[in-house]
Amino acid sequence: MLRYLLVGAWNTLFGFGMYSLLTFLFTGIVPYPYMMAGALAHVINVTAAFLSYKHFVFRAAGSLLRQYVRCQIVYGSTFLVNFALLPILVAALQFMVGPRQYVPYVAGGVLTLGTALIGFFAHKHYSFASPLPKTITKQALDDSAATSADATVTGVE
Repeated sequence: MLRYLLVGAWNTLFGFGMYSLLTFLFTGIVPYPYMMAGALAHVINVTAAFLSYKHFVFRAAGSLLRQYVRCQIVYGSTFLVNFALLPILVAALQFMVGPRQYVPYVAGGVLTLGTALIGFFAHKHYSFASPLPKTITKQALDDSAATSADATVTGVE
């Protein structure tokens, strides 16, 4: 858990820093620069986070491609939610945060913290979870079911 918190803190700072830098760079160039920044930062940040979680946090053996795809599914899901919530949160915070040019940064920070919390559980139990052992066969499952049924009939559990 400590490794997750340390790497997660780095990934959060890196991710928010990337989002902030891109928002700053796109401001005045494209409409809704925070949306463009969010999309581009997502691609960069997910790849960096995947590598750090795989090698330093979960030290996960197994298929790189399988884990990367699962990591993309987790982050893709949170990205879609964040992408939908970002303009709503920006609009809502317009009246609470001043000066207004800071509103997209505050909104991005709020969403980043929520994603970090949800991400730990999703990565631990899905992205980097150990696959089921290949030694589990249909025969083993049938034998296990038969043993359980025998124990129930005899009253032994």
